[in-house]
Amino acid sequence: MCGLSLVVPPSSVLADETVSEYDIAIDLATMLQSARSIIGGNQDLINDPTLGDKGLSAAVVRERALEKFSAAKGGAMPDLSGDSLKSRLLKAQVDAISKVMTEHQETINQPGIAFKGFVPAVFARLVNEEFKRTMGEEAEVKVTAPPELIRNRKARPDEWEVEAIRNKLSAPDWEKGAIFSAEATGNGRPAFRVLVPEYYSQGCLACHGSPKGELDITGYPKEGGNLGDLGGVISVTLFRK
Repeated sequence: MCGLSLVVPPSSVLADETVSEYDIAIDLATMLQSARSIIGGNQDLINDPTLGDKGLSAAVVRERALEKFSAAKGGAMPDLSGDSLKSRLLKAQVDAISKVMTEHQETINQPGIAFKGFVPAVFARLVNEEFKRTMGEEAEVKVTAPPELIRNRKARPDEWEVEAIRNKLSAPDWEKGAIFSAEATGNGRPAFRVLVPEYYSQGCLACHGSPKGELDITGYPKEGGNLGDLGGVISVTLFRK
């Protein structure tokens, strides 16, 4: 199943006054991708109709997500016990990952059924929705994409995201992997916003590749994408008071 690739540049490229917000946004994107990659990497296991317990408990996925996050951040483990905004948001996100896994154990472990529908995109959406329920006054995380690639209406980009995706991330001269950030409104509120581009890996093409229009395993028509195309965007909004 799809494992979009994410490129994270060093935060030092930004001005000092925005480094903290930028770092928070990147950490939230990295944690989401770390957990999502576990779901993507275990699709064959999840969809194995001959097995019951898949061994993907909330505790297991949480631990593996933290390990992947640490590896992506050069060995640094997140502080989930502090009072800073960064610590509180990351803790809420990790708690959301655990809650989603706990609530979907019956689906994941149901024997006799092959395709469970518990794919990386669904997992990420559920985590983001749970995160929003607890931290929505302070931050939001969403996985969106260019409008023509959206499959779920809940993932539609807002006007600011559409403009940034078209004029920045999809521009011919945009450096692949470069992250776009700006001060902008979010839900009518002042905010610091970050868009992290993700690109189709080989695993994505089974659902999003060719032939265009052919139904994939989830029942959606394939988009006809190619390896390395912009396939998604992790959008992080940090609201300002």
